[in-house]
This record gives sequence, structure tokens and C-alpha cells, in this order.
Amino acid sequence: MLLKEKSRERKKTNTFLIEGKRELSLAIKGGYTIETLLFYPNLFSESEANAMSRYGIDIIEISKDVFQKLAHRDTTEGVIAVVKSKSHELESLNFKSKNPLILVAEAPEKPGNVGALLRTADAANIDAVIIANPKSDLYNPNIIRSSVGSVFTTEIAVASSEEAIAFLQKYNFNIFSAILQESEPYHTQDYTLPTAIVVGTEATGLTEIWRDAATKNISIPMQGVIDSMNVSVAAGILIFEAIRQRRINE
Repeated sequence: MLLKEKSRERKKTNTFLIEGKRELSLAIKGGYTIETLLFYPNLFSESEANAMSRYGIDIIEISKDVFQKLAHRDTTEGVIAVVKSKSHELESLNFKSKNPLILVAEAPEKPGNVGALLRTADAANIDAVIIANPKSDLYNPNIIRSSVGSVFTTEIAVASSEEAIAFLQKYNFNIFSAILQESEPYHTQDYTLPTAIVVGTEATGLTEIWRDAATKNISIPMQGVIDSMNVSVAAGILIFEAIRQRRINE
């Protein structure tokens, strides 16, 4: 129960819980170490559980009562796993290409927004995501659920904004900070070189440090009455424009 509810316990034990067959499969694909598998046989068969033993996992059958107390959602398919956390250091990032495209999200307020950003990153198949000044730990159950398991298969680093900027500058990234003030329309910029697209919170945007570090501040021209949109939607627009340009230049 503590692993499900308490970030402090997840950090203390360096473990977290995942639920569901898809999430379990993606965690294994992402190179995570599964320490223990708990299964409720009415929903997850014993043969399915035994098939997981080839990964060297401890398999434990649990009752319906125990399962319902541990499960974070109703459609968990009868399987819960205790999984070893990863470190997510900046220098551990492994870019897929020599001309990387990454997303930086500074202090996203809601776990659901983090999950949506990770789904966007997965849909675009970008090289990595950096969470700067995180408000919640990466293995919060709501992040895992809202990311639909892409938290396990995406290259992710967690750092302060200062550390992230130093890293990006060290590796000669162009930094495009999504900011309304003193910005240029996003579609007028060149994203064909190593690029970091940086988004902030919906409430307050990016902090000053990202404005100062930016190669260029960019914005999405708004056509309606309000002057903001969901952060994952904004990130998707910016990322897919970068991908469009890169495909034209292939």
C-alpha cells in the first residue's frame, strides 16, 4: 500500500508498483527489473503467472481482498508487480539519433500532464524527455496510468532547470523555449539541428532562466479568445513541426 500511495516510500525502497499486462510487458521491454509479481488467479491465470518465471521473478498468488487493496484502478487484469526504479540521470540519456530532438518540461504540475507529455513524446518517437524541477516522482501511479506505459519505454531524465540547461549547452542543442512574451511564431524557426523544445506550466509558463538560455523564444499564434492551451497539446504541435522540417530535409 505504501508504494502505491507514498512517494517517500518509493524513493526509500527504490521500487514502485505497476498494474496490468500491457504495463508489465512495456516495463520488461524497457529493461526494468521486475522483483515480484502478485496475481489474482480469477483474473490472471496461473499459467500466465508461471510464464513470467523465466525472467527470474518471484511469483505470489494473492486473494481478491489483497488485490483490491493494492490495485489503483478497476481494470488491472489481476496482475501487480513490484519493480526496481531507474536513476534517470542526464548523462545516462541514450539518444536514438546523431541529430537528437528532445522535449523538456519544466515543473509540470499534474501527474496527468506528465503522462500526456510522455505519450506525445512516444507518438513522435523523439529521442528523450527531460523533466526539469519535477513536482511529483516519475513513478506516481497517475503518471504510469496516464502515460499508458510509455514512461517505461521513453528515454527520460530528471534534473533541475540549471542542470538541464548546462547539459543542453554542453552538447550544443538549440533551445526553443515556448513563451508568449518576446517570442517569434514557432513555424518560422529551424529545428533541423540538435533541438530541445521546452514547455512550462499552463498557469505560469517557463521561469526566467529558460528565457535567458533560449536560442529563440517561440509561441503558437492563438486564434481564439484565451491565450493558452493544454501543455501536451502545445508540445505536440511544436514537436511535429520539428519532425515535419526534418523529413523535408532528409
